[in-house]
Amino acid sequence: MFEKIVVIEPINILDYQKEYLTRFAKEIVFFETLPKSDDEIISRINTADGVLLSYTTSLNSYVISKCPNIKYIGMCCSLYSKESANVDIKYCEDHNIVVTGVRDYGDNGVIEYIIHELVEFLQGYKGLKWDIYPKEITNLKCGVIGLGTSGTMIARALKFFGADVCYYSRTRKEHLEDEIGITYKSLNEVCSSTDAIFLALNKNVLLLQEEQFNLMSDKKILFNTSIGPGFDPKALKRWLEDENHYFFGDTLNTAGDLSIWDLDNAFTINRSSGGYTYQAFERLGNKVINNINNYLNEKE
Repeated sequence: MFEKIVVIEPINILDYQKEYLTRFAKEIVFFETLPKSDDEIISRINTADGVLLSYTTSLNSYVISKCPNIKYIGMCCSLYSKESANVDIKYCEDHNIVVTGVRDYGDNGVIEYIIHELVEFLQGYKGLKWDIYPKEITNLKCGVIGLGTSGTMIARALKFFGADVCYYSRTRKEHLEDEIGITYKSLNEVCSSTDAIFLALNKNVLLLQEEQFNLMSDKKILFNTSIGPGFDPKALKRWLEDENHYFFGDTLNTAGDLSIWDLDNAFTINRSSGGYTYQAFERLGNKVINNINNYLNEKE
């Protein structure tokens, strides 16, 4: 059991899960506002040995060094790599502080967002039409870039609706090619041979550059549901100068340049499509609780 857990900012889990967290510590403190400085974070943590945070606040080495009682940091958000984390994991490893994070809690909503926007656009339900006639997803040439959990789910959903799907991934996933019915292509081949491209990349991976956008000619649709742009924003903006090119992103950050949303062929719902549903909160909370359980069990 922890002596004290401090939740230094709002975390996206359900109330009953917050109540469950009280079982893990003699004292638990929830802060429902974002800290405004490192010094405020230090003040909030104080003598706590357990810290929970979301993705909106960073715990750097300076903050952690000023809170010597910390033994455990629970990231209530996605943890893909040390480099992209909002916690200085290297410092924590060097000082025997355990850091845990979660993955794959909001992907279902992402898929629903993509299918909703794609169908509405192709069919012209709100006046937008990609072509003279309303189109189905059937036989649409689609390319998925990044075949992790989210990318795999996107590919499965598109295949379910009858799309012709290819993919590019840093590592080829041959076992999924036959299972889903998708084809592996190089990055440039995906960009040149498809009508709709779906980015599902890790944070800070800027894969599409001027070369790739030049290959995306004629009528093209680009979706980005990655954590961040996934491309050179300047190259995207130049690409969107062609009125036959269309860009969709759920959050503002998916464009990398906020001025892109002023263009008539760029569309956003301005909120995370995956992380803010009841089910996503529940999955996130369960994984946060399991991480703490595992940590305490290993200590015993």
